Amino acid sequence: MWRVLILALMTGVAAGGIAVSARAQTAQPAPKPGSAPKEAAPRPAAPPANTNTNGKVTPKPESKPAAPPAGVAGGAEPTLIGQFGTWGAYSATPNGKKVCFALAKPSSSKTNPPNRPRDPAYAFVSTRPAEKVNNEVSVMIGYALKPGSESTVEVGGASFAMYTQGDGLWIKNAAEEERMVEAMRKSADLVVKGISAKGTETTDTFSLKGLAQALDKIAQDCRR
Repeated sequence: MWRVLILALMTGVAAGGIAVSARAQTAQPAPKPGSAPKEAAPRPAAPPANTNTNGKVTPKPESKPAAPPAGVAGGAEPTLIGQFGTWGAYSATPNGKKVCFALAKPSSSKTNPPNRPRDPAYAFVSTRPAEKVNNEVSVMIGYALKPGSESTVEVGGASFAMYTQGDGLWIKNAAEEERMVEAMRKSADLVVKGISAKGTETTDTFSLKGLAQALDKIAQDCRR
């Protein structure tokens, strides 16, 4: 039940529990922006639409990874176990089950139309040994995505279709996830494109500097 923990980490909202796996459970509505996160939305059925984006640079992106908020309930506060470039490696033990994840903010962002308000975006790669989940890639994009839309992630010269729910993105074809993570380990940047419920197109670029080291640290820590 990791995703509320991650959302709490990203938004600074104290969570009352840790949400169920995005891979294995039945879909539920995503929390409204600004509300305390509850049960996490799992991987829903992938919609057919695809999206492309263009835009102008929005005001100054943040480069620091998020810091864990105080007071996450159930003794599940994330602990920073290493900082590698723009990527922070974290671990936590919600309900006695260890989870580890790497987290970063975009190095640059564009919107079309420009200067549209949004919450911070985050990319993360999570490992949950109790659920036999290793290096699951997700993006919290900082706004409510257009219902039924599909987004894309570009890395290492390849493009991966991502399906959407609420403010979250997951890879459409889970069989490609390992190849995507390997590309992320070797590449300089990851580019995420999406479209909001209000029609705003976004392009976020994440530096991948330090990700390989963060994932190695997570693999080491989550074996314990």
